[in-house]
Amino acid sequence: MLSPIPLNLPSYPLKLSKDEHRLFIYDELRKKHLLLTPEEWVRQHWIQHLIQAKGFPKALIQSEGGLKLNSLQKRTDIVVFNPSGKRLLIAELKAPSIKITQAVFEQIARYNMVHKVPYLVVSNGLEHYYCLIDHENESYRFLEDIPFYHEIK
Repeated sequence: MLSPIPLNLPSYPLKLSKDEHRLFIYDELRKKHLLLTPEEWVRQHWIQHLIQAKGFPKALIQSEGGLKLNSLQKRTDIVVFNPSGKRLLIAELKAPSIKITQAVFEQIARYNMVHKVPYLVVSNGLEHYYCLIDHENESYRFLEDIPFYHEIK
């Protein structure tokens, strides 16, 4: 059975349950128990981090949101909206064992061609990268941390 991996994020009281052979984690956004995979462990920590540490309203966060990219159906790990429904942030999350490479940045850049958000998060739970995109000037810069929700909405 998989045991949760310590991450480079604050610890949050996540709801775990198990059956005979598997471990599950409760996703409070989707309101259901999901099989606990290393990537899901990272995703649920990030959801809680955005809500509890950064002040993002739970109702404005979408987990595993779909998008169409070149006629292919893809999934964005986390999308955050403002109260008007405009997308503000997307996160591409990987399992802790997955290295953050140029390919991961290219993946989130492709997703952002659809979403067109100003803030990007890339994380494997151990390493985190934050980026502010200036679509008008076609430029970007890396940030030390993701801003609080009230600073970006």
